Amino acid sequence: MANNVKNLVIVESPSKAKTIEKYLGKDFLVKASMGHLRDLPKSTMGVDFDNDFAVQYQAMPGKEKVIAELKRCAETAENVYLATDPDREGEAISWHLKELLEIPENKILRVTFNEITRSVVQKAIEAPRGIDYNLVDAQQARRVLDRIVGYKLSPLLWKKVRKGLSAGRVQSVAVRLVVDREKEINAFEQKEFWTIESLLERVGKEGKLSAQYYGSPKKQELANEGAADAVIADVKGKEFLVTTVKKTEKKRSPAPPFITSTLQQEASRKLNMTPRYTMSVAQQLYEGVEVTGEDSVGLITYMRTDSQRISEEALSAAGEYIKSHFGDAYYNGSPRRFKSKGNAQDAHEAIRPSNLSLDPEKIRGDLSKDQYRLYKLIWDRFIASQMACVLYDAVAVDLTCGEHVFHASNQTMKFAGFTAIYEEGKDDEVQEPDTALPDLTEGERLLCKDANKQQHFTQPPARYTEATLVRAMEEKGIGRPSTYATIVSTIENKEYVLKKDKRLYPTPLGQTINDQMLMIYFTDIIGVEFTAEMEQRLDKIEDGSISWKAVLRDFYTGFSKELASAEEALRDTRIRVPDEVSDEICDICGRNMVVKIGPFGKFLACPGYPECKNTKPIVEHMPGRCPKCGSGILKRTSKNGHPYYACEKGAACGFMSWDVPTAEDCPVCKETMFKRAGKGRMKPFCINPNCENFLPEDKRGYYKKKTDDGEEKKTVPEKKKTTSRKSPSKGKKA
Repeated sequence: MANNVKNLVIVESPSKAKTIEKYLGKDFLVKASMGHLRDLPKSTMGVDFDNDFAVQYQAMPGKEKVIAELKRCAETAENVYLATDPDREGEAISWHLKELLEIPENKILRVTFNEITRSVVQKAIEAPRGIDYNLVDAQQARRVLDRIVGYKLSPLLWKKVRKGLSAGRVQSVAVRLVVDREKEINAFEQKEFWTIESLLERVGKEGKLSAQYYGSPKKQELANEGAADAVIADVKGKEFLVTTVKKTEKKRSPAPPFITSTLQQEASRKLNMTPRYTMSVAQQLYEGVEVTGEDSVGLITYMRTDSQRISEEALSAAGEYIKSHFGDAYYNGSPRRFKSKGNAQDAHEAIRPSNLSLDPEKIRGDLSKDQYRLYKLIWDRFIASQMACVLYDAVAVDLTCGEHVFHASNQTMKFAGFTAIYEEGKDDEVQEPDTALPDLTEGERLLCKDANKQQHFTQPPARYTEATLVRAMEEKGIGRPSTYATIVSTIENKEYVLKKDKRLYPTPLGQTINDQMLMIYFTDIIGVEFTAEMEQRLDKIEDGSISWKAVLRDFYTGFSKELASAEEALRDTRIRVPDEVSDEICDICGRNMVVKIGPFGKFLACPGYPECKNTKPIVEHMPGRCPKCGSGILKRTSKNGHPYYACEKGAACGFMSWDVPTAEDCPVCKETMFKRAGKGRMKPFCINPNCENFLPEDKRGYYKKKTDDGEEKKTVPEKKKTTSRKSPSKGKKA
């Protein structure tokens, strides 16, 4: 078929290819490029500064077979449709395909899909365009800017701090945000304040209420216990007069449909998903999922967007769905449109379901657990955005006792509106005082039976979570929808930031690089305003307002001066990173041990070296129980640096596994289930050979590489059922 194909369609991923192929006729062959096929070289800069930033691209190693196959298909095809993602990165991939495969300009047809459904795919094929070189230039500019910073600044970090470190143009600014927040917290000075709650009874009528102190008579904060006691002495046992009773109907509008940043934030709050994993699952939903009776279907629109725009067709469909499933009263009455932020690119719609006939419950059996959870979140948010407002009956009362003013308020839900399906999560829940109130009238008198005081202290700003860091980057104009998840995961993987109890803390390494190098010598690169302005300049490249080479020239002039100045200032200096102090006590001298990094990873060492040379491995307890003896399981590292999992009793038990223990128990034998090692979310399986739910090793999904003689060979060692702890250190690879 490849030899006689009339139309070749190239996409990035096999799942996307599979979905699109079902929507096109026999005259179309759909192939996947498996992402980028051409990029800057890994070992060298790849940018010629003396030749006006000429970029030297090369085919990526390991992609030879894919390139050869695509080139063969492109040569015989009459038309080549480049159907990569509808953003800068996708446009650049299309351009690289054109150049790498040497496709003539007259055969190139560029198409994009905001959603992968039959009608949208077919319409796009009928109305192709050329490659948008402004988008390509914007992507090239970002890529080269990041390459310049990474390849010029990282070697300085190796010399002056530690080998293996890297610096990124945007990731360094994200680290700065976390470091600055930690400084705010450390510098924060608590202030004491007191609140008073009075307990009131109606005079001559039944009914009680509580009211909170407001001021005397203007709003006033009680700074100490004495001030609170003085107010209580003035009001306790005295009469209160109702001065105002205000009854209103309050409305609360729904949140808009998701954009990339809000999806990552809400998935973090409600589903406990990292931004990177959220985008991975969203990509699966966008590219297509096998649905019973529908084959492969794209379930959501493109998930990298900062636009709040929704198509008229989708708005109309949402209205019909709400009226038919909830009733006319729950529909807003007309389509609700949301305005995008001023710096939004508005190239795509907001994130929404592609087909409202495929509701989450209907296709739940066709989705993985996380696919279902994220799809339902996107579905509920979109439907709720078109539903009626929540209505409350609200009452606010002012009461006076002498010169002192107290407030009481209450609101009762009158109509559930959009909360019948969805309510937006919050990063920090604030409990507002809200008490039931009797039907009070102005001029009515009440008696203060008691008054209670309570001490409080002002709180420092909260540390960032992954969700709130994404929100901060969006608000400050740092990064773009396609980069948020990568930035957050990079600063964690590089150990510049540590996530603990969902909060982000700067590590000693991250704080040292930020404070002792970047903030001193590279104020522009790490400047929030400078980075936001650079994003705006990239946007201007995209709309054709400025040349990408001009942006590179301007940036490199200032950066090279800062780099030269830093190298000169640090010529005879070595920056020391403070050791991370652990809670582990040295068995020999009683000091708190510190974390060190050796050839095989982290370990604990006594800070009293060389007097005390005691060291210990860092022990990480894993969930689950040893399948041999029921003891705990520890994560260990082989001499080759590969993680494995062993019984805490060590050689006395002998159990070890390359598979990862989980917190789940087998529903049949009740023993701990394991999962395959590697990136991503893996499905747990039972390793008990005596259980009917047992999954043999050859079916656990490890990649098998064919040898020269055609036989398949595992890329992981055969996992022995029982062996000593020493086994992983004999040079075997995980």
